[in-house]
Amino acid sequence: MLSREEYIRLSLELNLFFARIAKEHSIFLETSFTGRDARFAEQADNFKVQFEGLLAETIVLSNGVISPEVVMSEELVTPLTLSAEQVSAFYTGVQINSNLTQAEAGLAGNPGMMANPLLEQRVFNLNQKAISLASSLAQFKSTILNNVISCKMFTTNYPLLLEHIIREAQFYLRMLTKLQRREEILTEQDLLEQEVFWNRIMAEHSMFIRGLLDPSEVELIRTANNFGNEFSELTNEAVAALDQTMVSTNITSESLTAATKLKDFKTAGTKGLIDCSIKAIAYPLLGDHVLREANHYIRVLKMFQR
Repeated sequence: MLSREEYIRLSLELNLFFARIAKEHSIFLETSFTGRDARFAEQADNFKVQFEGLLAETIVLSNGVISPEVVMSEELVTPLTLSAEQVSAFYTGVQINSNLTQAEAGLAGNPGMMANPLLEQRVFNLNQKAISLASSLAQFKSTILNNVISCKMFTTNYPLLLEHIIREAQFYLRMLTKLQRREEILTEQDLLEQEVFWNRIMAEHSMFIRGLLDPSEVELIRTANNFGNEFSELTNEAVAALDQTMVSTNITSESLTAATKLKDFKTAGTKGLIDCSIKAIAYPLLGDHVLREANHYIRVLKMFQR
């Protein structure tokens, strides 16, 4: 059972990361619809606003409470996030609250946080709000996917991308539910399951990048394709280890090496989208989004190794 301090810290770190991810999923959805489905775009924008509110509330509670490792990991914001938001807002016309990015970048970590019952109650209420909101967004995404695969709707998002962001919402919900029960979320079994989950996510990121690059970007397409194949193999290896409930330091080490290389590739890609040196049908926020997910996974893998 989690201590009060662990419950508060892990809850805030989870919401800092995933509330931002969810609000960006909402932006990716909003900008993908045709004029025919303007009502869906409005719903997506409403989700964006609600998750910005959730993120703002989490930031207020988090300063001096979360771990220094999370602050330093660049999974919350990267040095590119603000520019990525500004360029993406220019391209899409979607309003993005960059004050949250600046506030999140200013958060301080504290390895010896002392909790109190009032903060614990506020975090509990925050998690309940996050569960309700994330559940609603997951249902909205599922409705869109069902419409797309039954040829009732067209969007510029791949069906696999819709499945991908549904799985991320479901993962967020599972973690929140376990925390509300004061259950551990970083046991050996949890970390094995996360290795399977994030290797699959990294494989799909690589496939999406490959498919969004201009056909003339031959070398980048080849590199993205190689990453997709590598992480697909790592996913299979991690699944085999999970089936045997067996920690494999070799697989984790391979995953960490691959994730670090992919992080560098995503960093270069995000910079290229910001300064317009890469030809693609993607705006920079998508690049920074997948970069932060790689940074998060790298921290999880390092935790696993320890």
